[in-house]
Amino acid sequence: MARSLLCKAVGVFRLSGTGPRFCSRSEPEPLTTNNLEQPQEEERSVSVHAGVPQRKPPRRRGQRGPQSCCHIRGPVFSSGHDLKELTSAQGREYHTKVFHTCAEVMTLIQDIPVPVIAMVNGVATAAGCQLVASCDVAVATEKSTFATPGVNVGLFCSTPAVAIGRAVPRKVAMEMLLTGTPISARDALLHGLISRVVAEERLEEETLAIARRVCRASRPVVALGKATFQRQMAQGRDAAYATASKVMVDNLALRDGQEGIRAFIEKRKPVWSNKAEKAHD
Repeated sequence: MARSLLCKAVGVFRLSGTGPRFCSRSEPEPLTTNNLEQPQEEERSVSVHAGVPQRKPPRRRGQRGPQSCCHIRGPVFSSGHDLKELTSAQGREYHTKVFHTCAEVMTLIQDIPVPVIAMVNGVATAAGCQLVASCDVAVATEKSTFATPGVNVGLFCSTPAVAIGRAVPRKVAMEMLLTGTPISARDALLHGLISRVVAEERLEEETLAIARRVCRASRPVVALGKATFQRQMAQGRDAAYATASKVMVDNLALRDGQEGIRAFIEKRKPVWSNKAEKAHD
């Protein structure tokens, strides 16, 4: 259900008094910044409520979709799951729902056609670190830290390990998972968990600069490229080349694919249709 709701919309993380929620949003502007604010004394946990998608219908059809920025202000980016939801009082069925919901949200981030950017200014632990690892791009401040401390409270971070283990080298992931020791933003950058480290006062400016740069490209081309990258990364070398080669041919058949080539040859800026229309078969 959530997948169908979000396939043509932008993913937005919203924080409310009851915890973060995941919903979909479509706006006519080329770029939408979502400020996810909460009082600094409150930690942001990933609640089961995060998996209840809410759909706002698009205002205009055929409009270029906005980029999605997970932008959370305060000392904690996300502290992971709400441990109060994980006691025996809730029971196995509820616990299953919690982790199924979280996995669905993380998967949707990578499956929706719109790029998702994390803007981190604080602590990201457990499922919060998983959230960062799941995003397409992540920008963090010098003071940000990342950890998977579940092992220290008797709950190994097995689901965060899925995303983190695909973002950083195996031995780095295992050290994080086995010890729960936080790593700095610089180490997170070194190991590939985040895209860049910036000064706190430049965080929003640097993040939006990336988003605006992505917005200059054709929407269907970006969507095709994102989907293909995710698909081929799960394949062996030969299968990945076969997949990517076919997609390159499909890309060339797009109206915007041909427009980009013509614009390059004619030494002008391309005029994107932002529609997945074919120029030829």
